[in-house]
Amino acid sequence: MMMFDPVLMVITLVFMGIGMFVSARLKSKFSEYSQTPLHNGMSGKEVAEKMLHDNGIMDVKITSVEGQLTDHYNPLTKTVNLSSEVYQGRSIASAAVSAHECGHAVQHAHAYSWLALRSTLVPVVNISSKAMNIIILAGFFLGFMYKMYNEMLVMIIICQGAITLFSLVTLPVELDASKRALVWLNNSGITRGEEHAKAEDALNWAAKTYFVAALASLAQLMYFIMLLLGRRRN
Repeated sequence: MMMFDPVLMVITLVFMGIGMFVSARLKSKFSEYSQTPLHNGMSGKEVAEKMLHDNGIMDVKITSVEGQLTDHYNPLTKTVNLSSEVYQGRSIASAAVSAHECGHAVQHAHAYSWLALRSTLVPVVNISSKAMNIIILAGFFLGFMYKMYNEMLVMIIICQGAITLFSLVTLPVELDASKRALVWLNNSGITRGEEHAKAEDALNWAAKTYFVAALASLAQLMYFIMLLLGRRRN
């Protein structure tokens, strides 16, 4: 059924191409700014510690995790998880990333509603993502055997709707975390002048990845809806 649909394939390939471009630019920017030392010589870990302290947050741990660009904040364990390069690094990129992740910790401490909504949606999205693959495969066979195209489309739309909602909710969460990070970096003097402009540039490119993901998910959802409406008219 939809597994070999040319329109869906074009949508996927277009946004895959855009995503690859943005991802490549992001990696390039972080590679460049990782080689640019911070004037005060602070490590990513030290920047994170100071930002948490300045915001009165004493119950969040800072840990080092493997991988590149694997940095994240876990609200369940209250941990700011920094990749080893960011954790140990003493660069503009390390400062920007660690401050951004601490921005999520500040959101959590202040009960930021969008973060709470995203956390609530996590298990729903996990289930929906796994269900999508099963439904599409099942739909391919059931559609031919029992003509259940419309029923399969409805289930796909429900799952894709949950994934799209999560992508859209993620946007204000990530943008707000970067805004909090940049304001604090400037006010605290951690980054200044051209350093601050580079930190802002790095976080702006990171934000673009979330925009692309949200647009791609929304485009796929609209396609499935139009496909269902088209079938019902026939």
